[in-house]
Amino acid sequence: MNKKKSKQASNTIIINKKARYDYQIEDRFEAGLVLQGWEVKSLRAGKVQLTDCYVTFVHGEAWLLGALITPLPTVSTHFVIDQQRTRKLLLTKRELAKLIIATQQKGYTCICTGLYWKQHLVKAEIALAIGKQKHDKRASEKERDWNREKQRIMQKNG
Repeated sequence: MNKKKSKQASNTIIINKKARYDYQIEDRFEAGLVLQGWEVKSLRAGKVQLTDCYVTFVHGEAWLLGALITPLPTVSTHFVIDQQRTRKLLLTKRELAKLIIATQQKGYTCICTGLYWKQHLVKAEIALAIGKQKHDKRASEKERDWNREKQRIMQKNG
């Protein structure tokens, strides 16, 4: 019998929760990521951090800055490793142009909201976002708490 391998429940490597708190996300894009072999192994082990990560544009190319990929102990003896090196993002020319124009406008920034597997490739979800003010953060927190409370009430009554 030829059974296909069952899909994993989740192909997500990491989600940048701080980005959703600090920014109002407008538009999302999928970008490929240029990685070294030891980085892929570390991603499989889940040793990555995206908290202060953002995307910058230099000479018409997109670069991911601030993503911290911690090497596995077995790999770090073989290579000279920079955990926070800038990693190139792979986007189409049309997407790059749209992102570059949008980030030059007032208030827009480009951030990485997550990393995930797409078959055997690592993809980065990047987003065009506007920074939230302190009162906006409080309002979204109140809304989230109210939605949670509504769910509890509905479960009790239903």
